[in-house]
Amino acid sequence: MSTVKAFKKPFPHRHLLGIDGLSRDDVYMILDLAEQYAAKNREPDKKHPILKGRTLINLFYENSTRTRTSFELAGKRMGADVINMSISSSSVKKGETLIDTAMTLNAMHPDFIAVRHPESGAVHLLARKVECAVINGGDGCHAHPTQALLDAMTIRQHKGKIEGLTIAICGDILHSRVARSNMQLLTLMGAKVRIIAPPTLMPACPEQYGVEVFYDMRKGLKGCDIIMMLRLQLERMEGNFIPSLREYFHFYGLDEEKLSHAKPDALIMHPGPINRGVEIDSKLADDINRSAILQQVEMGVAVRQAVLELLSHNI
Repeated sequence: MSTVKAFKKPFPHRHLLGIDGLSRDDVYMILDLAEQYAAKNREPDKKHPILKGRTLINLFYENSTRTRTSFELAGKRMGADVINMSISSSSVKKGETLIDTAMTLNAMHPDFIAVRHPESGAVHLLARKVECAVINGGDGCHAHPTQALLDAMTIRQHKGKIEGLTIAICGDILHSRVARSNMQLLTLMGAKVRIIAPPTLMPACPEQYGVEVFYDMRKGLKGCDIIMMLRLQLERMEGNFIPSLREYFHFYGLDEEKLSHAKPDALIMHPGPINRGVEIDSKLADDINRSAILQQVEMGVAVRQAVLELLSHNI
């Protein structure tokens, strides 16, 4: 039976709001601890009650399955009391502002708040108003740090490293907080990052992220070690960004023919939820020899456990 060993070196951050400000050492600290939790989570007894007596509030203003559930599971496996706030039945629906909600929750003395919000920067605002640790579970099109960390962990488990790999992030870059956090994290860790999308789904001045920019899927995938597909975020689109879903898949959806331009052992990833037949062919998504999509979900719990433990020392 494995045990999770405590890290003696302090984690130098009170919150996890984005990849900004994290050093390579910070990332390695999170990933190394998450590796221990991943091993523990595969055992019959998954409990490691290091957070007994602590309280985690999941404050999700947007729908979520993977992120909210993994935060809940992470907290419970570590012995914390976990509260999932239902925004649809909360005072938010009565007109309560984010600041008022933050102040109300702060008065209850939680230890952690994991937040997902549709507005970029909202999580940073909330963090300035509470005394507990705040973890960004996704804010607008801005950041999703724990997703980038679990992606990095999945890559490291498959390839043994991140530095020197060629990683393609493909699809709706413009609206993707996952893409932004991954561009920051993967370049920080020494990967060569490419982004592939139609011009309408590229952010302004994409080169500012230190990545290579491609508008042709086949050229962008040439020689890649990792292919990270993104969901088309139709709910964030106002106007016509693509001619049709069928045409989008023809040019930018991952299928066997486009995959053949990457390395023979290229790993397929996707943060979910998957739009099958839109950004990826179902056969590839379910190919256990090429796809790491379900492993990403598994690593999400371990990474969030590691983040909770490291932040708990600074509360």
